[in-house]
Formats: sequence, C-alpha cells, structure tokens
Amino acid sequence: MPASPLRYCALLLLALGLPATAGDMAAERAGMVEAVRTSVRETADYTGMAQLGETVLGALGRVPRHRFVPREQEPAAYINSALPIAHGQTISQPLIVALMTELLEPRPDSVILEVGTGSGYQAAVLAELVSHVYSVEIVPELARGAASLLEELGYDNISVRAGDGYAGWPQHAPFDGIIVTAATTEIPPPLLAQLKPGAKLVIPLGQHAGYQELMVVEVDADGEETRRSVLPVRFVPLTGDAER
Repeated sequence: MPASPLRYCALLLLALGLPATAGDMAAERAGMVEAVRTSVRETADYTGMAQLGETVLGALGRVPRHRFVPREQEPAAYINSALPIAHGQTISQPLIVALMTELLEPRPDSVILEVGTGSGYQAAVLAELVSHVYSVEIVPELARGAASLLEELGYDNISVRAGDGYAGWPQHAPFDGIIVTAATTEIPPPLLAQLKPGAKLVIPLGQHAGYQELMVVEVDADGEETRRSVLPVRFVPLTGDAER
C-alpha cells in the first residue's frame, strides 16, 4: 500500500533532519522542498544544475515561508510559486530562491549583501547558511516590516535598512556575495565595486516588462568581468532604476 502524502512528507523531514512539529506547517515545507527538487531536475537543461546542495534545501525547509506572506496568502505559502506581498512587490518562487542561494555558493563565514528585502524571506534563507546578511529595501514600510518579523523569528544575523539598494551598503563591503531580488536593465557599478574578487553577484537582468535573464557575474582581482546566463525569469523592477 503506498505511503500517504503526510507520511511521505514526514519521511522527507527525517531525511532533511527537520523536526516534524505539529502546527508549524513542517509537512507543507517538506512538500515544497520536494517540489523544488523536482523543478531543479526539470530545468537542468537551462541551468546546468541537476540538483541543489542539501544545505540549501535544508535551509529552505527550515524557514517558515507562511510567516512572510500576507495572511490571505498563507494557504498558498508552500506552493512552488511567486506570491504577491504589500506595495506591489512579490515573494519569489521557492525554486528561484533556492537557485539564487545556490549560485552564490554561500559558506558559514560568508557576509552577503541583498538588494530588495521585500518580506525578508530570501534573507532568512541566506541567514540559515552564512555569517551575516545585510539587506537594503527601498520601500520603508517593507523594510520595517521585514526587520520586525526577522527579529521576532530570532534571526540576529540579518541587518535591514531602508534605502536605495542601487548604491549597495559600502560601509560593510566588500561582500562574499551579492544577490539582487529585482530586475534591472544594467548592473549597478556600485555593487560590482563592493564585491570581493572572485565572489558572485546574482541578478535578474533585462527589460522590466519583457525578457529577463538570471545572471551570475564575477569580477576577478584584475577587474575582469565574466557573466553567465542561468535561466529566463520574471522579476519586479528594481525601484527607481527606470529613472536612472
């Protein structure tokens, strides 16, 4: 007799080393992780990645995504899909969050800059894996809300400030990786300047209402820049970018 969906999710939790606490949607998170695992295999022809590291999948399985979406969206929190949040922004699809995290190649001692805090979900996933996350959000209300929620959830290795992420956060540079969670038509020069040699910038690049590519950008010690396209994506625009 085949295992029930809940039993299957419970087995996934054990495999990931996650507690199956009743009432915290742990089974739903495990189901989401399995959906991401499947999606990674299905997009391997685009990304060149047939699987993700278990550390990244484990982080995805620990963060309570339902806390980062509006209450009316909670029933859909663990579907492998982007969802709307406040101020016309979105919380990214779990697959994209996982891919962007993996592409950064995070280490326990990494210090990461995030541009576009949004609800704080991507920052929380990163914080499970790295030493510190500095996150910049141009919408003050989103910055305050994310900072409050992250503090409530016990993430003491995330710093959030309201401001224009195009300029990065130079006081804490250079960074071991930079992630941009909104699309821009050009790579902001200040972000490249704040990247450690050999570290990665992961950014959606392209027209706001058209074709975008998820790019991985590296700059070596001699200032030589390399770019690699990973996947076609659709992100909201980096606020203010159109006016530059």
